[in-house]
Amino acid sequence: MTSPSITPGHDGPVPFTAEDYRARMARAAEAADAAGLAGVLVAPGPDLVHLTGYRPTATTERLTLLVLRAGHDPVLVVPALEAADAERAVGAPAFTVRDWTDAADPYALSARLLDGTGRFAVSDNAWALHLLALQQLLPGTSYASLTSALPMLRAVKDTAELERLAAAGNAADATYERILKVRFSGRRETDVAADLASLLREYGHEQVDFTVVGSGPNGANPHHEAGERTIGQGDMVVLDFGGLKHGYGSDTSRTVHVGEPTAEERQVHDLVREAQEAGFRAVRPGAACQDVDRAARAVITGAGYGERFIHRTGHGIGVTTHEPPYMIEGEEQPLVPGMCFSVEPGVYLPGRFGVRIEDIVTVTRDGGRRLNTTPRELAIVE
Repeated sequence: MTSPSITPGHDGPVPFTAEDYRARMARAAEAADAAGLAGVLVAPGPDLVHLTGYRPTATTERLTLLVLRAGHDPVLVVPALEAADAERAVGAPAFTVRDWTDAADPYALSARLLDGTGRFAVSDNAWALHLLALQQLLPGTSYASLTSALPMLRAVKDTAELERLAAAGNAADATYERILKVRFSGRRETDVAADLASLLREYGHEQVDFTVVGSGPNGANPHHEAGERTIGQGDMVVLDFGGLKHGYGSDTSRTVHVGEPTAEERQVHDLVREAQEAGFRAVRPGAACQDVDRAARAVITGAGYGERFIHRTGHGIGVTTHEPPYMIEGEEQPLVPGMCFSVEPGVYLPGRFGVRIEDIVTVTRDGGRRLNTTPRELAIVE
């Protein structure tokens, strides 16, 4: 079978440069200073990759820590045996590497880089082992999770990031177009999930994060993991899949039906499609994140299914498939051009079936743009 073209006119995205990473680290330090923080401490994980381009080859107990402070040059503390790898990172010209040997104290080295009485934002996946050791050396310091202290740090994407997200969305769309051609009836959920994973990789994903296949009553569980249930005629099937391509996320959901649906199944699917459209149309600069949730939820609640919409309407996406901002009641963060997030309302009828429709959307200067463009109508599969 011929694969559809999914690249945006060239073989790959425009590479990030050291200047891109320099600007990101500067913005992080400035944002921390504006928030009254002494700086940002970043452990290995998505924040470190986003800010520096450096991804340690292995996760160990040895301390690796990026220190960002307004008015100071960025410093990356690394084990000596990994210093050469750090210095080869694309962003390395924008930071100073300070290495330590196994005979040395990495916490003393790090403590000398910090304000001993300051409050720091710390990446969410930092080890408690390291944070507690720093706090013991600097009892006057305090710490807050990066997500709570600077939730919008990675939220607004630049042009090169948007290109990667668009490419990932394009690959997910191509995967959906292909999965509609496979047989569902008589096969297990895990078989279809394996097809989805294989197709995502075929279309350039280096990492597959999830392949939800919820058939029949399993579709009423939003995070159902594909199991051994055999898909049969008359089943509604929720498909939710995504991962990383060029380091940036895809995440899309469509609901299909094996054979002809009942009038109720069509009605519920049409309702969710209407809600998804309402959520998308609420996207515009200056609107609050909660406005997107309210718009989608109002449609479902108005039809009497409000109690069956049991999750937020959306989540941010970038170097991870779930990150701030969140489209949920109470989130008053204004939408800004360059933000990317899902719009994914659903209705879940326990013991019967579920429906979810999801696109990734980016905020533009005058509204929103979908990064997933496959049909949202109910597809009939065999």
